[in-house]
Amino acid sequence: MTAEHDPVPGSSTTPRATNWSTTPVTSDLLRGALDVERTEHGVLPHRLPARARAQCADGQLAMAEAQPSGVRLVFRTRATAVELDTLRTKMAYQGAPPRPDGVYDLLVDGRLIAQAGTTGGNVLMVDMTTGSAETRPGPVGTVRFTGLPEGLKDVEIWLPHNEITQLVALRTDAPVEAAPEQGRRVWLHHGSSISQGSDAASPTTTWPALAASRGGAELINLGLGGSALLDPFTARALRDTPADLISVKIGINVVNTDLMRLRAFTPAVHGFLDTIREGHPTTPLLVVSPILCPIHEDTPGPSVPDFSNLSEGKLQFKAAGDPAERAGGKLTLNVIRDELARLVKQRAAEDPNLHYLDGRDLYGKADFAELPLPDQLHPDAATHRRIGERFAALAFDTGGPFAAEKV
Repeated sequence: MTAEHDPVPGSSTTPRATNWSTTPVTSDLLRGALDVERTEHGVLPHRLPARARAQCADGQLAMAEAQPSGVRLVFRTRATAVELDTLRTKMAYQGAPPRPDGVYDLLVDGRLIAQAGTTGGNVLMVDMTTGSAETRPGPVGTVRFTGLPEGLKDVEIWLPHNEITQLVALRTDAPVEAAPEQGRRVWLHHGSSISQGSDAASPTTTWPALAASRGGAELINLGLGGSALLDPFTARALRDTPADLISVKIGINVVNTDLMRLRAFTPAVHGFLDTIREGHPTTPLLVVSPILCPIHEDTPGPSVPDFSNLSEGKLQFKAAGDPAERAGGKLTLNVIRDELARLVKQRAAEDPNLHYLDGRDLYGKADFAELPLPDQLHPDAATHRRIGERFAALAFDTGGPFAAEKV
């Protein structure tokens, strides 16, 4: 039933004679999820609550919110060996080489000590030429970590940010219990696939995870690939989730889906922020505009696939809009940045805890020259690290809107 895989150092594929203790995966062992669904195989963490999911039938959203970016198993134990049975759903594109396997990061007392992957699982095969998708079922796999330090410790297993992951069974060679809260501030973040992790190397190296680690914050990541679209149900999820710090990164998905015109965008942003403020009237709230994306700086969407290098495994994107359409209200990233800056300045006159950050301060022209976006939309692993470090410095360090002295 199980399969084993060791793509990176730190895990073992050779089982040893062990007296295993099996612990049910329950919500008290999970952090970063807003809902946990029981399935025929085990449990499926969700990053949107059931009521929100019921209000939108979009397949892209359903896939993104079930990919557990920022979701981790957290427990206290004396175990030196851990096994986690999972059933993943991995994306693949028709005609392209297989995508890299998802990575599980294992932390002990806050320090990354091992990484592993799994095999088996389902494959969601997407045909980009037609937009069709087919799920091909596969078996449960096992992620195994051995050689953990002796003694009582807090263990975190961060789930792959880019693979839907059903948790089937947790086994350890010593009992586990829920780890106590560390008293860190909870940072609730919403954004696009860039915030979800896009092409980051692993779940703890997405830019929000890196920024949270440096800022000493407990991350809840509502980065939703392709779905940062000012949806009211997402705003309500943000409103209803306890948090000490909140950020929303708005813009790229609105442009690359060609979802709305400027006339609709401005009231939608106001409504989104109004809803968040219903639940968090004085919480530091940071509005972040898009990072640099040259194809959409002055050219409206939609983004469309560029298949010219697909056979080499390079799926890229290009802008299909016409810059002249800006006169009719079509949105570009520069239009959105100007409007967000104006809107936040207007609201901040009565909301001193509302702040604005230009996304180009995280990744701008000089960064693109050094670290170009491989597919014209998404940052690579090195760029995630740069964005995370810059966000932490601008938001969490002294003088930033999330600095400890301001909260």
